[in-house]
Amino acid sequence: MTRDAAPSFTAPSAESIRTVPVPLPGRAYDVRIGAGLLDRAGTEIAPLLARPRVAIVSDAHVAGLHLETLRDALAAAGIASDALTLPPGEATKSWRCLEEVSAFLLESRVERRDVVIALGGGVIGDLVGFAAAILRRGVRFVQIPTSLLAQVDSSVGGKTGINTVHGKNLIGAFHQPSLVLADIAMLDTLTPRDFLAGYGEVVKYGLLGDAAFFDWLEEHGAAAAAGDRAARLRAVERSVQMKAEIVLRDETEQGDRALLNLGHTFCHALEAATGYSDRLLHGEGVAIGCALAFELSARLGLCPQEEPSRVRAHLKAMGMKTDLADIPGDLPAADALLDLMGQDKKVIDGRLRFVLARGIGQAFVTSDVPGDAVLDLLRDRLP
Repeated sequence: MTRDAAPSFTAPSAESIRTVPVPLPGRAYDVRIGAGLLDRAGTEIAPLLARPRVAIVSDAHVAGLHLETLRDALAAAGIASDALTLPPGEATKSWRCLEEVSAFLLESRVERRDVVIALGGGVIGDLVGFAAAILRRGVRFVQIPTSLLAQVDSSVGGKTGINTVHGKNLIGAFHQPSLVLADIAMLDTLTPRDFLAGYGEVVKYGLLGDAAFFDWLEEHGAAAAAGDRAARLRAVERSVQMKAEIVLRDETEQGDRALLNLGHTFCHALEAATGYSDRLLHGEGVAIGCALAFELSARLGLCPQEEPSRVRAHLKAMGMKTDLADIPGDLPAADALLDLMGQDKKVIDGRLRFVLARGIGQAFVTSDVPGDAVLDLLRDRLP
């Protein structure tokens, strides 16, 4: 995906509902994107059901905003539902909550042909997807992502899992959803900080493989953050298209899918260093990680210095975190951060894999990165 191959970006109407297919053999599904999908969830989900009942898992914050609407939409289509509400936050992606979800689904007598609905952001989607993957050796689930980050990234592609004391997402499975309903109207309930955290993942797509999309974001990103639904629809749709294309080429991350980890090697270390707390949201870590990855690329002579400067300029223009100094509180020393990177899933044969770039839209994966270069970068950027 290069600048020459990128499509044009005419703004869609805010009322549009777009469909991005993910045609994996034997596991094909659609990602439906648009405003008002939650209100028609019963109609959207009914064709998947062998019997008219579902189990829903959400978190307390999201449930207070959207659970009643979802259950009413299901009931209008003649679909009964049981619901479990969990605490919000990254700590919910745990063994304890996995056991709680599994027990709820078994007590609800969920069968293999039934459907479990994950209503929430990336935490709920990852946790519920993993529970669905292991329950009865695999039951179907539907993602209804309520955050921008979940709509453009975690709800698509089948990565599920939980965190442990050893690191993020180290326990999990690939388990594709049967449907994704990304209702952009739900983004109106996000705080500015949560929206911008999700925007970090949106920017990532332009940086890794579509320079024209990054151009578009420089022009329209502020409108999307301000609530423009046409801009939000376009940002979500293009991000999902790019992720779907990569997942189709490499479902289980043996090659190209690793490109989606742009910024994540730094990000996951920073999340561990901040205790997976509100000091640093995942998308904020991705944005900082992307800026660091581009600076590392420039230091290694892979891309011009103008490229990391442009990346940081756009993130700053959007009011986002761009550097280690933007993270509140103390951080570990550079060598300790590098050690945290060594626990990442992207380590192969003891060697860290980085996603670096030859320019905006030209990312690639490499294990040939001198540790001293990473250490120097971290030391220079630590406050």
